[in-house]
Amino acid sequence: MKRLSPWYISVVIAAFLTLVAAAGMRSAPGVLMNPLHEEFGWSHGTIGGAVSVNLLLFGLFSPFAAGLMERFGVRRVTVVALAAVALGSGLTVLVQQAWQLWILWGLVIGAATGAMSMPFVSLIAGRWFVARRGLVSGILTAGSAAGQLVFLPLIAALAQDHGWRTPSFVIAGAALLAVPLVLLMLRDRPADVGLVPYGAAPGDPQITPAPSPRSAFATTMTGLRDAARTRTFWLLAGSFAICGASTNGLIGTHFVPAAHDHGMPATTAAGLLALIGIFDILGTVFSGWLTDRIDPRFLLLAYYALRGGSLLLLPALLGPEVHPPMWAFIVFYGLDWVATVPPTIALCAQRFGQRAPVVFGWVFASHQIGAAIAAGGAGLLRDATGSYDAAWMMAAGLCGVGAVLSIAVARPAVLAAQLKAEQRDVEAAARA
Repeated sequence: MKRLSPWYISVVIAAFLTLVAAAGMRSAPGVLMNPLHEEFGWSHGTIGGAVSVNLLLFGLFSPFAAGLMERFGVRRVTVVALAAVALGSGLTVLVQQAWQLWILWGLVIGAATGAMSMPFVSLIAGRWFVARRGLVSGILTAGSAAGQLVFLPLIAALAQDHGWRTPSFVIAGAALLAVPLVLLMLRDRPADVGLVPYGAAPGDPQITPAPSPRSAFATTMTGLRDAARTRTFWLLAGSFAICGASTNGLIGTHFVPAAHDHGMPATTAAGLLALIGIFDILGTVFSGWLTDRIDPRFLLLAYYALRGGSLLLLPALLGPEVHPPMWAFIVFYGLDWVATVPPTIALCAQRFGQRAPVVFGWVFASHQIGAAIAAGGAGLLRDATGSYDAAWMMAAGLCGVGAVLSIAVARPAVLAAQLKAEQRDVEAAARA
C-alpha cells in the first residue's frame, strides 16, 4: 500500500477545516430565529422560509459546484465560496426587510455553502483515497458537526449578550480565516504533487482522469441524465431527502425555538444542539469505519429506523429543564445525525464509479430539498397550531419510509456488476 505521504493528511485537514468554517452560517438560523422575530416581528414561517431557500440552494448548487471543481479546480472554487460566505454573513447585519434576509441567507450563503458540502467530501475522498475511503468520508462529514459544535454555543452567547449582529461578523471572520489554509494545504489531485490515491497503484482504474474540456454545466447535467435512468439513484435520492428533512431541516432549524416553547432557555437548547454535534463527530467517523466493513444498505436501514423511533419520543421529552431521557435523546440523535453520509457515498461510488461525485451532488440536492421542505413546513405548522408536535410525528413516519428505500438498493456486488456492464457498453460504442 502507498506510503502515507504528508499530503494525504494535509488535504484531509484542509478539507475538514473548510467544512468547519462553512458550518458556521448553517448553524446560525436556529439560534437567531427568536432574536430576529423579536426585533422585526417576522413570523417563524417567514424566517423559516429564508432558511428553506438557503437549504434548497445549498443542495441544488452542490452538483454544479462539483462540476465546477472538476473543471476549474477544487482550490479555486472553495476560495470563492468562502469569500461569498464572508460577504453574505457580513452584509446580513444591514437587513431591514425580510426579502433582504431571503437574498443573503437564502441565495448568497445558500449557494456558497453548497460548494462546501457533501459532494465536496465525495470529491476529496474519491480522488485522494482508495483504501480507507469510508473512514475519510466519515471524518470529513464530521467537519460540519465540528463547526456546529464550535459555533452554536458561541452564536447563542453572543446573540444573548451583544445582539444577533455580532455573531454574523464572527462567522464572516471565520470564513475569511479559512482561505489561506485552503491555499496552502489543499491540492486538486494527488497527481499535482506526484502521488496516486492512497491505496492505489499507478494505472489503477480508480484513479480519476484529468479534467474534461466539457463545461461544468454539461458535466453536471449529463451526470443527472445518466443517473436518473437507474433505480439506485432514485432510491438513494428518496432516502437522502428524508435524511435532510429529519436533521438540519427540522431539528437543526427548529429544535431551539421548539425547546423555547416549552420554557427552556435558548442558550441551554443551543448547548444541547451543540452536544448533538459532539456525538455526531463520533457517530459519523464510526459510521465511516463500519462502511468499510459492513453492507452499507444494512447500516442505512438501522440509522433511519432508529432515528424515526427517537423522533416519536421527542414531544414527551421537551420541557423547561433537561432530564436524563433528554440527555439520552441528544446522545443518540447525535450519533445518528449524519451517519447516513458514508454509506450513501459508498453506494454511489459502487454504482457510478468516476461519476460518483457529480451523481452524489444530485443525491445531496434531494437531501436539501427535503431539508428545505421541513424547515419551511415546520415553521408553518408551528404558526398554525402553536406546536411542533405534528412536525415530529410526520418526520418519524418519513424515517420509516427511508429505511425501506435504503434496503431496497441492490447489493454492492450487483451495483459493481451494473457499473462494469455500463463501462463495457460505453467502450463498445466508442470502438464502433
